[in-house]
Amino acid sequence: MNKVQKLGCICEKPEFHHTDYRESLIGIDKTNGRYADVSLLQCKLCQRIWIKYQVEFESFSKSGRWYRGIISKKEANAMAPENAVEYLENIDWYIYGGSYFESTGNFGQGKLNVDL
Repeated sequence: MNKVQKLGCICEKPEFHHTDYRESLIGIDKTNGRYADVSLLQCKLCQRIWIKYQVEFESFSKSGRWYRGIISKKEANAMAPENAVEYLENIDWYIYGGSYFESTGNFGQGKLNVDL
Protein backbone atom coordinates (compact mmCIF):
# COMPACT_ATOMS: atom_id res chain seq x y z
CA MET A 1 0.00 0.00 0.00
CA ASN A 2 1.31 3.42 -0.96
CA LYS A 3 1.72 5.70 2.08
CA VAL A 4 0.66 9.31 1.50
CA GLN A 5 1.07 11.96 4.16
CA LYS A 6 -1.81 14.33 4.86
CA LEU A 7 -0.65 17.95 4.75
CA GLY A 8 -3.79 19.74 5.91
CA CYS A 9 -4.06 21.53 2.56
CA ILE A 10 -7.37 22.76 1.16
CA CYS A 11 -7.23 19.90 -1.37
CA GLU A 12 -7.83 17.43 1.51
CA LYS A 13 -10.85 19.28 2.91
CA PRO A 14 -14.31 18.77 1.41
CA GLU A 15 -16.24 20.66 0.01
CA PHE A 16 -14.02 21.02 -2.99
CA HIS A 17 -14.13 23.90 -5.42
CA HIS A 18 -13.12 23.50 -9.05
CA THR A 19 -11.18 26.77 -9.04
CA ASP A 20 -8.64 25.27 -6.59
CA TYR A 21 -7.35 22.83 -9.23
CA ARG A 22 -6.06 22.45 -12.73
CA GLU A 23 -7.84 19.48 -14.30
CA SER A 24 -7.01 17.31 -17.29
CA LEU A 25 -8.92 14.30 -18.54
CA ILE A 26 -6.93 11.06 -18.83
CA GLY A 27 -9.77 9.21 -20.51
CA ILE A 28 -12.83 7.03 -20.03
CA ASP A 29 -12.85 3.70 -18.19
CA LYS A 30 -15.31 1.50 -20.10
CA THR A 31 -14.80 -1.51 -17.79
CA ASN A 32 -18.13 -3.27 -17.07
CA GLY A 33 -19.95 -0.53 -19.02
CA ARG A 34 -19.10 2.12 -16.42
CA TYR A 35 -17.94 4.85 -18.82
CA ALA A 36 -16.28 6.57 -15.87
CA ASP A 37 -14.35 9.80 -16.31
CA VAL A 38 -10.76 9.55 -15.11
CA SER A 39 -8.87 12.80 -14.69
CA LEU A 40 -5.88 14.37 -12.99
CA LEU A 41 -6.25 17.34 -10.68
CA GLN A 42 -3.36 19.48 -9.53
CA CYS A 43 -3.88 21.57 -6.43
CA LYS A 44 -3.00 25.20 -7.11
CA LEU A 45 -1.84 25.64 -3.50
CA CYS A 46 0.37 22.62 -2.67
CA GLN A 47 0.90 21.37 -6.26
CA ARG A 48 0.09 17.76 -5.38
CA ILE A 49 -1.52 15.68 -8.11
CA TRP A 50 -4.74 13.77 -7.52
CA ILE A 51 -6.33 11.10 -9.68
CA LYS A 52 -10.11 11.39 -9.81
CA TYR A 53 -12.48 8.60 -10.80
CA GLN A 54 -16.07 9.68 -11.40
CA VAL A 55 -18.95 7.45 -12.45
CA GLU A 56 -22.71 7.84 -12.73
CA PHE A 57 -25.34 5.48 -14.10
CA GLU A 58 -27.80 7.72 -15.93
CA SER A 59 -30.80 5.40 -15.54
CA PHE A 60 -30.45 5.34 -11.73
CA SER A 61 -31.01 8.37 -9.51
CA LYS A 62 -28.43 9.05 -6.82
CA SER A 63 -25.87 6.81 -8.52
CA GLY A 64 -23.14 9.47 -8.94
CA ARG A 65 -19.91 8.75 -7.08
CA TRP A 66 -16.32 9.90 -7.23
CA TYR A 67 -13.04 8.93 -5.67
CA ARG A 68 -9.81 10.91 -5.58
CA GLY A 69 -6.37 10.04 -4.30
CA ILE A 70 -2.84 11.41 -4.41
CA ILE A 71 -0.70 10.13 -7.27
CA SER A 72 2.94 10.80 -8.14
CA LYS A 73 3.82 12.60 -11.36
CA LYS A 74 5.57 9.48 -12.67
CA GLU A 75 2.55 7.26 -11.94
CA ALA A 76 0.18 9.87 -13.37
CA ASN A 77 2.09 9.99 -16.66
CA ALA A 78 1.75 6.21 -17.04
CA MET A 79 -1.85 5.88 -15.80
CA ALA A 80 -4.42 4.31 -18.10
CA PRO A 81 -8.11 4.89 -17.29
CA GLU A 82 -8.65 1.13 -16.84
CA ASN A 83 -6.03 1.02 -14.05
CA ALA A 84 -7.41 3.88 -11.94
CA VAL A 85 -9.69 1.75 -9.74
CA GLU A 86 -6.89 -0.67 -8.87
CA TYR A 87 -4.55 2.24 -8.12
CA LEU A 88 -7.06 3.93 -5.78
CA GLU A 89 -7.83 0.66 -4.00
CA ASN A 90 -4.15 0.21 -3.20
CA ILE A 91 -3.26 3.61 -1.76
CA ASP A 92 -3.25 4.36 1.96
CA TRP A 93 -6.30 6.67 1.79
CA TYR A 94 -8.56 8.47 -0.65
CA ILE A 95 -11.48 10.86 -0.51
CA TYR A 96 -14.86 9.81 -1.88
CA GLY A 97 -18.29 11.36 -2.26
CA GLY A 98 -21.22 12.01 -4.54
CA SER A 99 -24.99 11.56 -4.59
CA TYR A 100 -24.68 7.78 -4.08
CA PHE A 101 -23.03 8.41 -0.70
CA GLU A 102 -25.04 11.59 0.01
CA SER A 103 -21.71 13.20 0.78
CA THR A 104 -19.43 16.01 -0.37
CA GLY A 105 -16.41 14.02 0.79
CA ASN A 106 -15.21 11.46 3.33
CA PHE A 107 -11.90 9.67 3.85
CA GLY A 108 -11.73 6.01 2.95
CA GLN A 109 -9.43 3.20 1.94
CA GLY A 110 -9.67 -0.17 0.25
CA LYS A 111 -12.29 -1.40 -2.22
CA LEU A 112 -14.17 1.12 -4.36
CA ASN A 113 -17.90 0.74 -5.04
CA VAL A 114 -17.95 1.59 -8.75
CA ASP A 115 -20.37 -0.96 -10.22
CA LEU A 116 -24.14 -1.33 -9.91
